[in-house]
Amino acid sequence: HNGIEYGDMQLICEIYQIMKDGLSLTNEEMHAIFAEWNEGDLDSYLIEITRDILGYKTEAGEAVVDKILDTAGQKGTGKWTAVAALDEGMPLTLIGEAVFARCLSAIKEERVAASAVLEGPKGAVFTGDKKRFVNDLKQALYASKLVSYAQGYQLMRAAAKTYGWNLNYGGIALMWRGGCIIRSAFLGKIKRAFDKNPELTNLLLDPFFSGKVKRAQAGWRRVVRMAVKLGLPTPAISAALSYYDGYRCGRLPANLLQAQRDYFGAHTYERVDKPRGEFFHTNWTGRGGDTSASTYIV
Repeated sequence: HNGIEYGDMQLICEIYQIMKDGLSLTNEEMHAIFAEWNEGDLDSYLIEITRDILGYKTEAGEAVVDKILDTAGQKGTGKWTAVAALDEGMPLTLIGEAVFARCLSAIKEERVAASAVLEGPKGAVFTGDKKRFVNDLKQALYASKLVSYAQGYQLMRAAAKTYGWNLNYGGIALMWRGGCIIRSAFLGKIKRAFDKNPELTNLLLDPFFSGKVKRAQAGWRRVVRMAVKLGLPTPAISAALSYYDGYRCGRLPANLLQAQRDYFGAHTYERVDKPRGEFFHTNWTGRGGDTSASTYIV
């Protein structure tokens, strides 16, 4: 729950920065956009409070959010989620990036010094249709949010297997919807997905959500492309898209990685033309023996 919360919050913050620094939208304009989003698929507590924050002003008419120092604190719950994911061997890439984004925000003085030295893309400005791109941002946020939940549920499923838990995944979504920081209409869709298929391995494979991502994909990619063009950091959104592309890839370059491990450490590899569970080692240099490694692990 808390790891997904970290992911949701970071995604919203990245969308906010693109709106503010990339599109030069005012707080009033962003307030109106988040208010509209809260009436649809993105209806949630975090979108609701973001709307309120962007609209809040002091008696002097100053936006409070603009007066807040850009260093985010953390209590460690996001880190616990990331560590648990590493222990289980689960790719919680988005949630991990959300934790690291807070760490990066904490080194404020270093960032200020770096901003005077390190250059970004020259003359990069947004020149397109802002209204259309705001819709792209909405699609990117929805698709990335789905990846965050998909990763969180992957970790729960792995932990349940490790510890012998019998988890009701649809019931968990319903419980979260009842009253917590990540409560949202989105969770009702997750409950229905697990009600239809309790053995669902990944939310991305549910027909409803796979259809949603299919429709959001073009806008999602345009957002990442534009962020790169403008030199704006989107660690969570980019991680979500990379996870999506990696998850749908039938053959990753890990064959080369495993060959490297076998070359320097004799860690062996499996072959595509042999049954799983059979391991092989190549004497890549012609020097040394053909014995595989047993203690050196990388």
